[in-house]
Amino acid sequence: MLTALTRMWLTRSVRPFTFRPEYDQVLPYGDCQRLGLYVHIPFCRSLCSFCPYCKVPYDAALCDRYIDALLEEIRLVGEGGGGRKQVTSLYFGGGTPALAAGRLGEIVRELEKYFDITEGIGVELHPDDVVPEVLETLRDAGVTRISIGIQSFQPKFQRLLGRAPVDGAVLARALAAVPFQTVSMDFIFALPGQTFEDLRRDLDTAFACGANHVAIYPFIDFTFTASRLPAMRKGEKRRLLDRITAYCGEKGYRRDSIWTFAAAPEVGYSSMTREHFLGFGCSAVTLLGDQFKINTFSVEAYCGRVGEGRLPTALTLRFTRRQRMVYYLFWEAYSTRVSARAFAETFGVPLERMYGPELRLARALGLARYRDGVYTMTPKGAFYYHHYENYYTLAYIDKMWGILRREAFPRGLKL
Repeated sequence: MLTALTRMWLTRSVRPFTFRPEYDQVLPYGDCQRLGLYVHIPFCRSLCSFCPYCKVPYDAALCDRYIDALLEEIRLVGEGGGGRKQVTSLYFGGGTPALAAGRLGEIVRELEKYFDITEGIGVELHPDDVVPEVLETLRDAGVTRISIGIQSFQPKFQRLLGRAPVDGAVLARALAAVPFQTVSMDFIFALPGQTFEDLRRDLDTAFACGANHVAIYPFIDFTFTASRLPAMRKGEKRRLLDRITAYCGEKGYRRDSIWTFAAAPEVGYSSMTREHFLGFGCSAVTLLGDQFKINTFSVEAYCGRVGEGRLPTALTLRFTRRQRMVYYLFWEAYSTRVSARAFAETFGVPLERMYGPELRLARALGLARYRDGVYTMTPKGAFYYHHYENYYTLAYIDKMWGILRREAFPRGLKL
């Protein structure tokens, strides 16, 4: 109900987000500025109960067949693009992309036929893959940023999440031997019984092991996962987040998004905060102008559709203008900053004209500050983004992903 009321207020309409089983054989990305690329590799050695992402158990033959289809999807999109296009970045997510480390260079080379990648290449890693041999293979493929899914260094939380212990010394030696521009480590926030000291030890260990960037993601109990961990109370969660934010500030780490902190200005890791992006592979999302597209979650259906020379889009949402503005602002706010100038350049209308009352209310409630044309979230505002994002995830992402996990190509969806 909260997300529905928020959607209606901000879009000034009762019209829902309506997804249809449509796909375009040619994706119109040529005029899109600040375009990013994302590639999904859905294979894992074992499936974590808490993870909601599109994933399947690793099988070498199936993985090779999938990569072959992925290369064909890239060709289908790239050959309809009308020439080589400059893009900001390329990110590989999963799943465990390093299970296909030997073929990531092949994927990069295929993408580089159609795209000029200007801000580097990132790959998500399982801690087991942080060994010199794998890291060297990734670096040879052109990777400049890595993100390691630690979740926690604490044994009590590793047991809670069904994760194996992580040897910090092994990580440190491998990362020292094969350096990258960004070494990010991910941690789960708001686990049952988690304290500030638990998180502080995790962050200190991360930076001591070679990280220069950390992400602290909130635990969200998706309805279709096997995990049923109890939720942390709102007040406790806020106190914990405020303390860890203050601690990072004291250590000199710059907050570069709601959930992430960087040790230096030139490091960062974010695959989705782009004005436009092209997604390749199962479950990958594409955002071009007023079109939001999501690929099928089924590996078999993905390979079959691409094998027929068709794009694997499962659902397409065509935004109204106001809906597109709301989506834009939600992800801009993720960075903790919204530029009035950038909004006006994107939509051709002043931000204050479209959302003046909401911005004034945010400032009055202490959720945001305004200076030199930029609205910046306060720690209070960042917490409430955290809090609202949980509702958004369960109302929209949980429902959509739950359906796509059951149906390769649904007949439609309204949110």
